[in-house]
Amino acid sequence: MASQDWLEKDFYQILGVSKDVSDAELKKKYRKLAREYHPDSKPGDTAAEAKFKEISEAYSVLSDPEQRSEYDQIRAMGMGSARFTAGGQGGQGFEDIFGGMFGGGGGGRAQYNFQQGGGYDDLFGGLFGGGARAPRGPQPGRDIKASTTLDFETAVRGNTVTLQAPSGQVKVKIPAGVADGQKIKVRGKGEPSPDGGPNGDIILTVHVRKHPVFERDGQNLRLTLPVTFSEAVLGATVEVPTLGGDPVKLKIQPGTPSGRVLRVKGRGVQSSKGTGDLLAEVQVAVPSHLSDEAKEALEAFRALEPDENPRADLLARAKG
Repeated sequence: MASQDWLEKDFYQILGVSKDVSDAELKKKYRKLAREYHPDSKPGDTAAEAKFKEISEAYSVLSDPEQRSEYDQIRAMGMGSARFTAGGQGGQGFEDIFGGMFGGGGGGRAQYNFQQGGGYDDLFGGLFGGGARAPRGPQPGRDIKASTTLDFETAVRGNTVTLQAPSGQVKVKIPAGVADGQKIKVRGKGEPSPDGGPNGDIILTVHVRKHPVFERDGQNLRLTLPVTFSEAVLGATVEVPTLGGDPVKLKIQPGTPSGRVLRVKGRGVQSSKGTGDLLAEVQVAVPSHLSDEAKEALEAFRALEPDENPRADLLARAKG
């Protein structure tokens, strides 16, 4: 899967991370950038679309341990002390350097394919490894990168998509609970081998559109649940929507504040990892318009409130 054009692309710089970034930080950074530049967030913005493709390619390589290791080795070789850079010092690139070694001088070119049938380790092993290496046998075909965008509910429930591959149309089963940015490998459906080896694979990256109500939190689904002032103070039973199903009844306890999270068991994401819950975060809705009668009732309520300042502890802690 290694390609000479990796030398010209600094995937770490594209994602704005260091070379020793952890997997968790890499994923966090990618998700932040993906949300910022996703085509659904910036419809019609070709620059954002190009940036989204660029960060997706970078994450595709760096999130795969094998590809990341191969990428680091190629970059180190191309930018290390030997100065085998894409363009090199004094205008020399890979073809110029190796052309001088194998082309008999006078501007000859080395006919060595870095993408199929051989890699950098083969070439440098033969030059500096102290002897010829045994043939590795037929090489697999190259992998193909593809992507698909699903709506939120389809990603949660799972589905089957059809891709166009060199071997024809390929149906790919998307598992339930697939996450935004997740990769699915379809073995043997990539490019054919140039010398009789196995076919490459398809590496499918899944993008998920945002939902107007629900958000993913691992196996759980989250939503914001507005309640009235009186419902929060006195308590109530309210209806809460579920993804693709009928609403459920949820009890609001008297004195429930904004920010409290209520749980509905078993109404989250169902996948091979189990079934999550629906998490409803209460948000007390403050009315912007009140009738004269309502204002009078609230004034009477305020007169009956306990004589205490709810911000007293906040002010004391601020003073230290």
